[in-house]
Amino acid sequence: MAKWKEPFKRCWQLIAKIPILLLLIIVFVVGYKFSTAVNQGGPASQNDSHADHGASESEEIWTCSMHPQIRLPEQGKCPICGMDLILTEDSPKPAKTASEKKPLYACSMFCLPPQPNAGKCQICGMEMVEVDVDDSGEGDAVRTLTLSPAAQKLAEITTEPVSRKFVAAEIRMVGKVNYDETRLKHITAWVPGRLERLYVDYTGIPVKQGDHMVYLYSPDLATAQAELLQALDRAKGATGEQGSLVNRRATDWLEDIRDKFRLWGLTDDQISEIETRGTSTDYMTINAPMGGIVIHKNAVEGMYVNTGTRIYTIADLTRVWIKLEAYESDLQWLRYGQELEFETEAYPGELFKGRVAFIDPILDAKTRTVKLRVNVDNADGRLKPEMFVRAIVHSKIAEGGRIIDAELAGKWISPMHPEIIKDEPGTCDVCGMPLVRAESLDFVSVETGDATPPLVIPASAPLKTGKRTLIYLAIPDAPGRFEGREIVLGPRAGDYYIVKEGLAEGEQLVVHGNFKIDSAMQIVAKPSMMNPAGGGSAPGHHHAEHAGQQLQDTLTVLPEPRSEIKQPVTAMAVPASFRAQLDPAYLSYVKMQAALSRDDLDGAKEAAKSFQADVTRADMTLLNGDAHNLWMKELGQLSTTTEMIGRAKTIDDARFSFALISEGTIAVAKHFGAGDLSLHRFHCPMAFDGRGADWLQVKERTENPFFGSAMFRCGTLEETITTSAEDLQDGDSNGEP
Repeated sequence: MAKWKEPFKRCWQLIAKIPILLLLIIVFVVGYKFSTAVNQGGPASQNDSHADHGASESEEIWTCSMHPQIRLPEQGKCPICGMDLILTEDSPKPAKTASEKKPLYACSMFCLPPQPNAGKCQICGMEMVEVDVDDSGEGDAVRTLTLSPAAQKLAEITTEPVSRKFVAAEIRMVGKVNYDETRLKHITAWVPGRLERLYVDYTGIPVKQGDHMVYLYSPDLATAQAELLQALDRAKGATGEQGSLVNRRATDWLEDIRDKFRLWGLTDDQISEIETRGTSTDYMTINAPMGGIVIHKNAVEGMYVNTGTRIYTIADLTRVWIKLEAYESDLQWLRYGQELEFETEAYPGELFKGRVAFIDPILDAKTRTVKLRVNVDNADGRLKPEMFVRAIVHSKIAEGGRIIDAELAGKWISPMHPEIIKDEPGTCDVCGMPLVRAESLDFVSVETGDATPPLVIPASAPLKTGKRTLIYLAIPDAPGRFEGREIVLGPRAGDYYIVKEGLAEGEQLVVHGNFKIDSAMQIVAKPSMMNPAGGGSAPGHHHAEHAGQQLQDTLTVLPEPRSEIKQPVTAMAVPASFRAQLDPAYLSYVKMQAALSRDDLDGAKEAAKSFQADVTRADMTLLNGDAHNLWMKELGQLSTTTEMIGRAKTIDDARFSFALISEGTIAVAKHFGAGDLSLHRFHCPMAFDGRGADWLQVKERTENPFFGSAMFRCGTLEETITTSAEDLQDGDSNGEP
């Protein structure tokens, strides 16, 4: 029995140990998996992975600025055009110490991005100079650029410190001499009647106060004279105990009638004459109420008039008004009471002076100007109404836009008549209004210490895009290093701008050569005037980064037309095989021209893409010498302007770019031939505000691409460009013309 149980007992013990074995197996498997994962993803493996990744990232890629499709692992020459290859932007830029950095060379005109090799610029032929471009991309280095002393000299960089100074603005205005409205008088009929005689029978006659003007017949006047004589007799005949009361009433009645005659314009002498004569008459004489010039005659002899009928208008010209017009942008420099000078066509070289007496509170919506008035003494009568005048105001400006005027400092001035200026408070001698302090009219004086000079910079320093203002500063303690900064400017005063924000006194400001610094910043893809964010590929000489933004931000002005357009040009002898490759480009150009003449922006953009592809496809290795260099220059300009059409947001932007494309295409046709086509050059003298522009067509009837449907047939045929028999010469086997 014991022997039988022994094997069973051993089996049971073995079965009891099975869970432990299973547990050990599971632990072993898990441990194995974990160790494998650690070996594959641990530090050693990660280092290996990073090393591999770093190896892939460390590969440099070199491309051609003319042919971006060329991407080679080593530096060398472009197999298409022979230009030096440049690093692509996606190539690694490892941080280097100052001793490890390799020198870079750039043209002082910044035609190309900085190059690793010295020599002459491949675009303009100028000698390349060494530059130091900070490509760390950290902190303020994004907006900085370093130029060697030679590069600074070639770029003609000039700096001067930001300073505080009083600046002057010259405001020029035009206007005319006019009557002083407060010195105009009208002679009217005070009683109804007939004009028996006009003593002044034409305008322009000078009269003095009291001169007889009109002899008037009026029955109403005879009735009034009879009433006057009756009241006079009653006043003389009042006697007796009650005589005092009766006499007082009679006297009052007599004075009332005399006042009536005075209101009719009769003088006391005329009234006394009637009383002395003792008889009434139907006639009266009207005298001049003031001296002056008769400027209007409104009646004729024998005319019947009613009460209030105007007979004459008299103007006192011993004082006149000068009415001027000031642009709204100049109003900030003009103040009431400010002295100005003016001259007339009648007296050239002679200056007259006056003070601003009134500034119209309403702006003229049509002319965008504000009317000003100046009171001027004219005792000698030299200033005639309606004379043209040219005036100028010299405003010396303090901080806050206040005007400096030493003559008004501490003085009191009339708020209605600025010629009334006194040393103490009082009243105006003309209108009786209380005088006010000149300081209340925004005038200050340097002598009193109230004037603080504003912070200003020269007008040549800022680069303005219409939305932003950018300046460049020389960084202290870093010779040749320049920093770009956006600032906020106030108004312009003469040759200076007033600074509101962004600059401090004493900072060294670039006042000349700033455009060249900005060009270099744009080439190396740093923030610049037209590219505030920076970034993007560093453009070659044929790229126009952000050209669409440039057209939107600035008022673009076309340069003068190229000389090849209207002057005879001798065609170059080029291989016929190269000339044949230009025909597709000419046909794409014509499609672009046709689309713009029909106001089709999308069609013009599509044709521009085809044109650029056709031009780029031409095999320039067939050209050598001057022909090769000329083609590279024209190709770069055509590529630039064609890209601008692709970015154009409006058809006007596209037409601007097309004008430049046309000039380049005309030059190509004249230099390299028109292939198998006959290209007709047309000219529109009205394009671009009278600047004029040319274009090519294969049709002989005008289809204007610059005005489209608005002026479809505007333009004249100037010439026809063809390939002459002398130009149909093939070069030798190596492409030499």
